[in-house]
Amino acid sequence: MAATDPRNDTSSSESSPNTGARLAASQLFMAAAAAVLATPVATAQTQVPESGVIQLRGQHYADSQPDIKRVTVNAPSAWLLTPIGSNWSLEAGVVHDEVSGASPRFHSFTDRNKYPTSGASRMEDERTGADVKLTRYNRRSAWALSYAYSSENDYKSNALGAELRLSSEDNNRTWTFGLGTSADKINPTRGGVRNVRNEKKDTDELMLGVTQVLSRKDIAQVNLSYSRGNGFYTDPYKLFDNRPRNRKSVVLLTRWNHHFEQVAATLRSSYRYYDDSFGIKSHTVALEWVQPFGNWTVTPNVRYYSQSAADFYFDPIIGPNGPDAVATQLFAQTLTGFTSADARLSAFGAVTVGLKLGVQIGKQWSADLKAERYEQRSNWRAGGGGSPGLDPLRANVFQLGIASKF
Repeated sequence: MAATDPRNDTSSSESSPNTGARLAASQLFMAAAAAVLATPVATAQTQVPESGVIQLRGQHYADSQPDIKRVTVNAPSAWLLTPIGSNWSLEAGVVHDEVSGASPRFHSFTDRNKYPTSGASRMEDERTGADVKLTRYNRRSAWALSYAYSSENDYKSNALGAELRLSSEDNNRTWTFGLGTSADKINPTRGGVRNVRNEKKDTDELMLGVTQVLSRKDIAQVNLSYSRGNGFYTDPYKLFDNRPRNRKSVVLLTRWNHHFEQVAATLRSSYRYYDDSFGIKSHTVALEWVQPFGNWTVTPNVRYYSQSAADFYFDPIIGPNGPDAVATQLFAQTLTGFTSADARLSAFGAVTVGLKLGVQIGKQWSADLKAERYEQRSNWRAGGGGSPGLDPLRANVFQLGIASKF
């Protein structure tokens, strides 16, 4: 895949909001830990699902920068959950991404005719991902094993996950423990600019979480995860890109739901803090308001994201002195041994607003439609100090889904 590939970036970065349905073991057990917060009333997380569910979903993503239309992604997916006997359940999902458009032109420049700092070449790619999860339920506990696979032209990933959930006697508290490991293989098209062949990246992750019912109207969750990766993090499609081969990260995620009985609505709020050994620190604050109207549900949402730049990031801004200024800056950066002008590693802020409409069709069927607008700018970083010269990025995301119980 070309330069927009989010896998060479941190999971904290939102400069490419379409990460598809990236199927990694860590995301599988993080999603399971968060499932209790999908409803305003807590239920035990160690009970077999009462019924099966099959869901079909389609996503369309398109982003743009000033004077240029960039990436378009179409991603149909399917997901299945089914109980097996009285003590087991099986989950399985598959997604296919079709990506086309132009690679990013992240940085602006003083004289676009004389000193363009980056172009926008054409790119196309396809990715297929699948995952499966098997869960065993006991009286006050449940354990699960999961496997995920993702394949595209230049990148393949295999991931394994293990999860344990323990509930209190009154079902008001659930502890979640998770382990994940992934093994990725990187073979850039035509070797990229570095003639890279058969590179690897391995990542291990540990997660601890607790979900607590605070009252009849309130439920909260705290998750803490740690990951350690070794291997190829450099973007093979970018010049002057050389990143460390080791990366460690810590993520703290908190969620709180409050139910307003007077209007039968639920406020879902979350805060996420990310810190890694590249020097990136990020903050994400998100709010959702879930409002039922008979068989319909309306859910507006807003999210704010802010991150600092990686320690080895530099801005390739060409000013009055022309390319010599960039060369001087780049030389100074190479003294540390690592460099990158990838704007996904820069300092910026981003805002997402969206609206989701859901409808219950009889007892078995449901459907939903969601639209989101994303915009990213360097000067929107919290506290200021965003990376200069960063071109704004805008994106629209549309999702349509239908589900049936059986």
